[in-house]
Amino acid sequence: MENIMATQTFTATSTLEDKFLVKNTARQHTVFVDEPESLGGIDTAVNPVELLLAALGSCQSIVAPTYAEKFDIDLKGFKVELEGDIDLDGFFDKADVRPGFYDIRATYHIETDAGEEKVSDFVAFLEAHCPVEDTIENTVAFSSTFHIKK
Repeated sequence: MENIMATQTFTATSTLEDKFLVKNTARQHTVFVDEPESLGGIDTAVNPVELLLAALGSCQSIVAPTYAEKFDIDLKGFKVELEGDIDLDGFFDKADVRPGFYDIRATYHIETDAGEEKVSDFVAFLEAHCPVEDTIENTVAFSSTFHIKK
């Protein structure tokens, strides 16, 4: 990891394929997103907010082994369960509430011989160093442009 530049740009492209089915590509990888039938989709894949939770959990699961040695933690297993609450009235423009998550909760399952205090410090560190969690918790500059194809 010594030759990695401090600032790196990541890219992804999302293309609407059918109704709510979206094909997402990043580098040579593809991930599909859909909505459950209850929200008008055909339920062929996770929906965007489930994918956000999965991205958060994946990021935390990558940070954990990256820094376990720094905390002298023999990480034998790591799993994070995430759940979040959304008021769909915001998405459907039925009420003046945010359309996104207003609460996200994580439960960590950490297999290690380390003590509670050491694991607590480790979890606080991994939460503070997870780029996805940081993006969720802090305001990020966002800009957009559009192109019309006729």
